[in-house]
Amino acid sequence: MGAEAITTLGVVVALLVVHQVWWTNRQAVAAAQEQVEALERGWGAAEEGGGGAPVVGEGEGGGGGEDPFVVEGDSSGVVPSGGPVPGVSRAVPSAAPSVKPAPPGKAPARDEAYAVLRVPRLGLAVPVAQGVDKRAVLDKGYAGHYPGTAQPGARGNFALAGHRNTHGEPFRYLNRLREGDELLVDVRGRRYVYVVGKVLPETTAGDVGVIAPVPRSAVKPGYGYGEAGSYITLTTCTPEYTSKYRLVVWGALKTVVSVGR
Repeated sequence: MGAEAITTLGVVVALLVVHQVWWTNRQAVAAAQEQVEALERGWGAAEEGGGGAPVVGEGEGGGGGEDPFVVEGDSSGVVPSGGPVPGVSRAVPSAAPSVKPAPPGKAPARDEAYAVLRVPRLGLAVPVAQGVDKRAVLDKGYAGHYPGTAQPGARGNFALAGHRNTHGEPFRYLNRLREGDELLVDVRGRRYVYVVGKVLPETTAGDVGVIAPVPRSAVKPGYGYGEAGSYITLTTCTPEYTSKYRLVVWGALKTVVSVGR
């Protein structure tokens, strides 16, 4: 009798693992792709009609009540809790030298998908939503924009979080990125082209320096930047299937191009 109960329990646990690792991935990947296509359709319709949703203005930080340094696992892995991130402030609305800024616009609403991150080396196209709330953003397979960090193209640090395992795992292969790889961020009418410059293979979950306006690790100060500019930061958990440490990829803005009509 006891052996049967143990066997049944083992089957149930195995099914739960399959659901978490496989089925949630399929659901999130499909839904995220649909969101990418919906954003592109909306931008196209807006271009055709000359209206539609406003362009998100550079330098608009965007609000949100989430704890801003993530990113996978439960809330115990999120630090600090219940307050602003030290060293992180609203971005100054100024573009990088020789880069034409986007037209001014309003900040995206909390949990709203408003941009698409493309990583050619990884074959990745993932929606970007405002905030890093686990259920409302990250578990949908989206990349989440840290509240208080810069918007695409702005002077400062456009910082994003994403799952490495389960729920679409958009950032699973961030460790494959190398210096010189492009990171493309599409917002209606604009494409912001960043180039990977630095990778931090591992740091603590509380290393909030990595998402500061001038990103630099507070734990491993040899990693990061020393001058103001327009940066992008991608963060995810490491090693795989844990939330103990963070893997960080940084890039700098290279150019902005118009897309669409």
